[in-house]
Amino acid sequence: MRVSILIAIMAVVTMLLRFLPFIVFRKTVPPFISYLGQVLPSAIIGMLVIFCLKDVAWTSAPFGAPELIAAACVVGLQIWRRNSLISILGGTVIYMLLIQLVF
Repeated sequence: MRVSILIAIMAVVTMLLRFLPFIVFRKTVPPFISYLGQVLPSAIIGMLVIFCLKDVAWTSAPFGAPELIAAACVVGLQIWRRNSLISILGGTVIYMLLIQLVF
């Protein structure tokens, strides 16, 4: 019984947090929030790229080649298909194939 109550409370809090911006900004969206909506996606992608490449051994073989090839494939797929899911999955498959079969 306690678990059900806990799950219900978590669901209500989650829904409240999701719906709150729509309730607060019902008529107009402040310029700062619009600015964040434009800037944050690129900033988050940049942080993810840095996080993914932070532990690469650039001074020893294979000198980051699998990571750079996979990143180039992600960029190429994104430019070609404009689909984030295909780009991420394609880059992941290329990276895994490179580290398992080539390097």
